[in-house]
Amino acid sequence: MSFDYSANLVALQHLIDVVAKLRSPDGGCPWDLEQTPESLIPYIIEEAYEVVDAIQGGDKKAIAEELGDLLLQVVLQSQIASESQDFSIAEVAEGITQKLIRRHPHVFGDVKAENMEEIYQNWEKIKAEEKGEDLAATQKLSYKLKRYARSLPPLTAGMKISQKAAANGFEWDNADGVWAKFHEELDELRHALEHESKANQQAELGDLLFTLINVARWYDLDPSEALQSTNRKFIQRLETIETLSDRPIDSFTTEELDNLWKQAKEKLK
Repeated sequence: MSFDYSANLVALQHLIDVVAKLRSPDGGCPWDLEQTPESLIPYIIEEAYEVVDAIQGGDKKAIAEELGDLLLQVVLQSQIASESQDFSIAEVAEGITQKLIRRHPHVFGDVKAENMEEIYQNWEKIKAEEKGEDLAATQKLSYKLKRYARSLPPLTAGMKISQKAAANGFEWDNADGVWAKFHEELDELRHALEHESKANQQAELGDLLFTLINVARWYDLDPSEALQSTNRKFIQRLETIETLSDRPIDSFTTEELDNLWKQAKEKLK
């Protein structure tokens, strides 16, 4: 496959121009004009997940479409920033280009890397220098865990944190230990829900979820994949119920919905 680089640049500039027009006080879109970097955060997360879903589905057309939606978020954030002269899309593109060049001296420079471990070590060293951090500090377990908590979705971060902590000695002797911890956290959540503040209830719920992630790790299960599968299964059953029923879902009694749910479950087996 050959690529027309000039066509690529024209297409990107067309998108930039369209977004600028949408944000223009003179004839722009009221919805786009109301948006702020903060208000767009949910859309960035949503579009990123939809890209992942499309990739997992293997539909090339859907992948291209969802990548376009994600690219829109990058351009829109950059447009908003440029309006207050914070930065431009050009600075965003040039910034990541220069970062890639700096962090790949074995490709763009004269550094020799014999294996993946050396490439990783060079990457971490350059990254620490860029951020003005002490390389030794970046190798501490707590630093790595903070990075996971900051950059990954909560379930994925929880699994990464659990795995790294276990590899460094924070581990139960056997599966009975993690199950005992699960039941301990479950009891604490129940107590908090009945007797404690909302903040404590939230904290205990987090402790229980983190312990459940550890249960998944012990049995080599992926909690994110499991929850995603359950979400899809629930929607499929709900869709089947709507097909089987002759009136809106919210008009059924709990008992009627339970019966329909059982029918849907059997139908989807």
